[in-house]
Amino acid sequence: MYHLRRLTVAAVVVGLVIFIVTYLPQALNPVPPSKEKQEADQRWINTSPHWLDRQACRWFSLCGLLHLRKDPPAKPKPKKDDGHELSLELRHVLGEDPAVVLRVGDSESNQDKLKGIPDYVLNYAPLVHLYSQEFFWPSDIAEHVKHMVPDFGEDEWRLNETEPLTLSNLYQLSSELNFQHLDSKDDVESRPSWLHSKKSRPIAFGDGDDQGHDEDEEPDKWIGDDTTWYDVDRDHPLHRISDPRKLSVSMAQPQRLARRSRDLRARQQEQQRLLSQSAQDGLNEENKPDESGYSRAPATLVLVDKGSGIVDAFWFFFYAYNLGQTVLGTRYGNHVGDWEHCMIRFESGVPRAMFFSEHEGGQAYAWHAIEKRGNESQIQRPVIYSAVGSHAMYATPGNHPYVLPFKMLKDVTDRGPLWDPSRNLRGYWYDYTATKDDEGLEPAKENPDEPTNWFHYKGTWGDKLYGLDDKRQWRLFGQYHYVTGPQGPKFKNLGREKVCQTWRCRIIHSIAEGKKGSWHS
Repeated sequence: MYHLRRLTVAAVVVGLVIFIVTYLPQALNPVPPSKEKQEADQRWINTSPHWLDRQACRWFSLCGLLHLRKDPPAKPKPKKDDGHELSLELRHVLGEDPAVVLRVGDSESNQDKLKGIPDYVLNYAPLVHLYSQEFFWPSDIAEHVKHMVPDFGEDEWRLNETEPLTLSNLYQLSSELNFQHLDSKDDVESRPSWLHSKKSRPIAFGDGDDQGHDEDEEPDKWIGDDTTWYDVDRDHPLHRISDPRKLSVSMAQPQRLARRSRDLRARQQEQQRLLSQSAQDGLNEENKPDESGYSRAPATLVLVDKGSGIVDAFWFFFYAYNLGQTVLGTRYGNHVGDWEHCMIRFESGVPRAMFFSEHEGGQAYAWHAIEKRGNESQIQRPVIYSAVGSHAMYATPGNHPYVLPFKMLKDVTDRGPLWDPSRNLRGYWYDYTATKDDEGLEPAKENPDEPTNWFHYKGTWGDKLYGLDDKRQWRLFGQYHYVTGPQGPKFKNLGREKVCQTWRCRIIHSIAEGKKGSWHS
């Protein structure tokens, strides 16, 4: 009987291991791999120099076990006294009128032909709460490419210092030289300073200044769904589904905003003139935010006209590094380069909904449901919470579990430093119907000399998937320590009909409702 119990226990353990090995990878990645992906996976497994490792990887989904180790966000370095620098950071004062910092070029030849950024886009620009203990802050893509090299290796990189990778030639060079990835010149596990972008950190807000609303509050007044604003593009124009007179009353709001914005623009021009002198030079030199939430790292604003009065304002936020989350002390999902975005859909200048990107998906909220900052006499701007490490975007602070049960895998957000991306941005208009690969994007009138070539780059903004011959890499149950970096904004379905990035889209009408779901539900 004793031996029978031992055999039974052993059989149960073996059966449990087989079950986990068989079904856990399927649960974490429910989309069955194609034949091409299966062949690519076999090639990746074969990169391991150890026969036992290859067999464990094939049969038990345990790859690179000898490489397992702790992966802290930062490496120990000699301490530097930067207290004085931090004391110079000034926090954003909500009551002040926004002053947009755009890098206006010297050339005015094409300025008259370009479209400007509508006032309502800047009036309703999002505010982003970065995590208070974040290690990897917003980065400038122009600075990022200086630390990257095409994936055929730095030794083979034939261009000299007079023609390095820039935003003005990235797509052109990738087409001519046929590279699809940008690899880091530095070992990212040494945590070089450009990876952290610490000097782009805005200063924290006090909770007392927050004008957000609770999830149990009555929602703001909002325009009912009397048009098909939630499913529009140029091939599927807007349709009215109720009495149009209801909409005409509400459409007086953009007119009031336009009058106020004209006065605001005059003040902005004067502030811009002052910032363009020594004050602006000092800000850039220190790489610190000013009292209005400025960060040296510019956001990327891409405006898309869908017709019928619908304009989608895509706000893209770039980080040099994505630090993955840990499960049972093991970290997964790191990658170099990280593009996150939100999108606000406007109907005739009125915001209707907002999309928050989260990992491979995201959530869309009706405008009335989103937390906002500003009192009744001010334009209320939406608030976003950026998760620590992954920078996934959420509508609320707190824990956000996903994929795994029992909250084993979760993003965490809080009311950390508040970033106002409208203070420093690259603005563009994009025509998603353009047929040529290098056409469709034009800089906004406010920054006519901003490069557009980078936007059409089809490759990734970070290192290609490391092989098992790299000591930094492991994979357990289908989850990699390092994954391939992401593609850029052009490949985020900018021509979408729906608010969400994918065809499956549910508009959430309360914060409480949003907490019940996640990006993949």
